[in-house]
Amino acid sequence: MVGDFNAKLGRNDIFKSTIGNEILHKVGNDNGIRILHFATSRILVVKSVMFVHRNVRKYTWTCPDGKTHKQIDHILIDRRWHSSIVDV
Repeated sequence: MVGDFNAKLGRNDIFKSTIGNEILHKVGNDNGIRILHFATSRILVVKSVMFVHRNVRKYTWTCPDGKTHKQIDHILIDRRWHSSIVDV
């Protein structure tokens, strides 16, 4: 599932298995909470935040002021498929 969810994910240890370590934001928003609950209820992982990148490559939206950056677009995949990729 790919989408422009406008979901800012925060660094929550409770969701670490769903989101990994490569999150740009410390605090998420309401849409981020919704995505996390949806992903955990459907056995999905947020793959767009699991790869190591420099912060400049992590954000998907830039405010018109050019200074504010957010990571709000995400890719969700089935956890079982993710596990088979990681094990290889």
